Amino acid sequence: MQSVQAALAGLRGLHAPPDPGWIRPEILAAAAAGLALAALAAWLAPRWRARPIRRAALAELAAARALPPPERRVALARLSRRLARSLEVEGPAGLDRRLATDFFGSGPGRALTENLYAPGPAPDLAAAEAGLARLLARLRA
Repeated sequence: MQSVQAALAGLRGLHAPPDPGWIRPEILAAAAAGLALAALAAWLAPRWRARPIRRAALAELAAARALPPPERRVALARLSRRLARSLEVEGPAGLDRRLATDFFGSGPGRALTENLYAPGPAPDLAAAEAGLARLLARLRA
């Protein structure tokens, strides 16, 4: 019994942990990380949703590349007309003004606008496709 008394006498009392105060580092770090993620999401969301015309046009261009040349020329011409309607401009000249280019007026895009169904040798669609892909890559809509 004496040893139990001695053991109990050697024990310290219970002490509460130190008061962390109002600012706890782990809570502060979690709040800062949450705010940073929310800010990043708010910054990226409009940029992701802001280009539906561009994404749709690039998908249509990719689908047109799988077609044989006569059908590909018609599909590319339809793409250029649909792009003009989506950007609310009038025809190929309006696209040239809006995109600050001469692709449809005097460049390879003329093959998609002039004499589309005329008989004769097929125009070079590779240059028209490449130019249209460059224009779509620059598009911010």
